Amino acid sequence: MLKIIKSWLKSSLVTILLVTIFLGINTSGWTSSSYAALPSGNAITDGKALLRYALPINNEPVRQLQASLEDISNQLRANRRWGAISKDLSKASRVLDKPAQILASVPEERQSQADAWITELKSGVAKLQELVKTKDKEQILQDRNKLLNLVSLLEESMVKEFPFEVPEEYSNLPQLKGRSTIEFKTSKGDLTVVVDGYSAPVTAGNFVDLVQRGFYNGLEFTRSEESYVLQTGDPTGKEQGFIDPKTGQYRAIPLEILVEGDKKPTYGITLEDAGRYLDMPVLPFSSFGALAMARPESQVNGGSSQVFFFLFEPELTPAGRNLLDGRYSVFGYVTEGKDVLDKLKAGDKIESATVVQGIENLVEP
Repeated sequence: MLKIIKSWLKSSLVTILLVTIFLGINTSGWTSSSYAALPSGNAITDGKALLRYALPINNEPVRQLQASLEDISNQLRANRRWGAISKDLSKASRVLDKPAQILASVPEERQSQADAWITELKSGVAKLQELVKTKDKEQILQDRNKLLNLVSLLEESMVKEFPFEVPEEYSNLPQLKGRSTIEFKTSKGDLTVVVDGYSAPVTAGNFVDLVQRGFYNGLEFTRSEESYVLQTGDPTGKEQGFIDPKTGQYRAIPLEILVEGDKKPTYGITLEDAGRYLDMPVLPFSSFGALAMARPESQVNGGSSQVFFFLFEPELTPAGRNLLDGRYSVFGYVTEGKDVLDKLKAGDKIESATVVQGIENLVEP
């Protein structure tokens, strides 16, 4: 049994309560222990936003545009601060009034499409400014989400090439040189997951390869812990991972974590063991629906096919780093179907898993 100690502070009007919860991920004898680290700043809890920030681009105006639009939901939660929302939209409008600064990071062959997205964004921001006057919260959120989807497309168009070389020692493993979208059909409903090869090319590549092979079709979720994890990927029989038919050997996947500010991932060591206690992964466990590679306690490079979804509500944790960050490889997020994910339990099944976008980014060994 893989035991993990979780702790967090929960505030109320009358007291600050220290709550410690002991939960576990049972993976047929795999064990480990973790402790929460000190928080460092406000966590981003939206998987789509985390994926946007994880893109290997360097364009400050488009990041300002993204941040302004994302902040709208924060202001709506905070007693609907309409003045602050108006300021966010004004900032976004100013960025869009200088399209050349955004287009400077877009390759020439993509600029025509990018320019069309910018025009659409200008129109959408103007519409939101009018909606703020009516204080229609739900419509504002819907339109904001549409605009952020356009921002995602705009930012993705800025990526010119894969940003680093994967170490030669992992050249025998599939690699994802970009992103892929996976659709899961389960016994409780459908999920959509975006996996990120820019941050975890080996981990994401292994997963996409297994999805393409039909490995997860028909598999059960083997372990569920309410408000913590949901795990799958344990094949039938005595094996605990994927046996490559070409080699007849267990396919072992290294621990792979890209840290903010680093040019390439760290392999084969937890951030704690590397002495990087407060460093933040580019893909953190701060979003409900984070998808990560499970592994044996004593084998940081022993992951294979078993993966788990993070189910803990970030609003209940301290801002910033989660206790799992730097110990397990996050390689994607659920972008659609979080309500379905919340209903799934041990014994429920994956009816099918299909790569619906980005298969061209998979590089086989």
